[in-house]
Amino acid sequence: MTKYELVYIVDAHLAPEAKEEVSKQVVETVTKAEGKVINSNVWFERQRISFPIKKVQDGSYYLVNWEGRGGASVKVRQSLRLNERILRFLIIAVKSQKAKV
Repeated sequence: MTKYELVYIVDAHLAPEAKEEVSKQVVETVTKAEGKVINSNVWFERQRISFPIKKVQDGSYYLVNWEGRGGASVKVRQSLRLNERILRFLIIAVKSQKAKV
């Protein structure tokens, strides 16, 4: 199993219920791709974006740590691209570092 970090941005001006719904959709997307969510939380509640994305200036950043098999990240990317409330996202594979003795 490979460990991944997913960061996504939604419009900070969305209602809290809408943000919660997007968060649930992301977790469901990961589980449908046969992944396991380790934790999911708000990274920044409101942060100024460097440049406007879809005419949005402020975003809420979310961080999701999850693990899955190799093809799971491709399925998650495809599903996240279809979600119009997600302004941007980034998935990276986390490499574990073993202690050298």
